[in-house]
Amino acid sequence: MTLQEIAQEVRRLSVDERKELISILVDTLTEPTTQPKKRSLLELEGLGKDIWEGIDAQEYVNELRREWDHRS
Repeated sequence: MTLQEIAQEVRRLSVDERKELISILVDTLTEPTTQPKKRSLLELEGLGKDIWEGIDAQEYVNELRREWDHRS
């Protein structure tokens, strides 16, 4: 059915039916048109790796532990 054919059918409706149709159509504008894409945590792999460049992971952990020990 074309848009013109739909418009002809709509003209046959009563005023109250057309108001109801408008309400239905407006509600469809606020519905999401597509389902959100499910993302994988693996897509974050490597993100921010440049921040850690040149930092020794074990030394970093050791420093954190020393800080925790001083707080106790």
